[in-house]
Amino acid sequence: MTVTASAHPTGHPGYTETLPCEEASASAARSLVRTALTAWGLGELEDLADDSCVIVSELVANSSKHTASRNIRVTVSRPTPRWVRVAVVDKAPRSLPAMRTACATDTGGRGLVVVEALSDRWGTDLLGWGKRVWAELRTDVKP
Repeated sequence: MTVTASAHPTGHPGYTETLPCEEASASAARSLVRTALTAWGLGELEDLADDSCVIVSELVANSSKHTASRNIRVTVSRPTPRWVRVAVVDKAPRSLPAMRTACATDTGGRGLVVVEALSDRWGTDLLGWGKRVWAELRTDVKP
């Protein structure tokens, strides 16, 4: 995968890519996250990069498991110098993410617990044709 874009210190457009709505797209989503963080000079912050990659993987997995969307849109933006936002957009407005408590023997069901633990805040934006599930992480970099 080749990602080409101009680095913007903050704001839009950020980095975005349309991918098939399948778990295998998590790899391309992680690559997009690392590309954006590197362009913004944040690639050396290993905790930020690792946490962002785990979060985007969980969001991609949730869309692929719980929606019938053919494609998803992954975005990485930097709304302010101190925040990075990772989001996955799909076309399933009625399939809202819900945190659940998984039993010790469950093989899944912990994705949003992981997202909540690794992010500073997360949420869902309803769109006219779908939804955006996002998580924000503090960069701890002073502007």
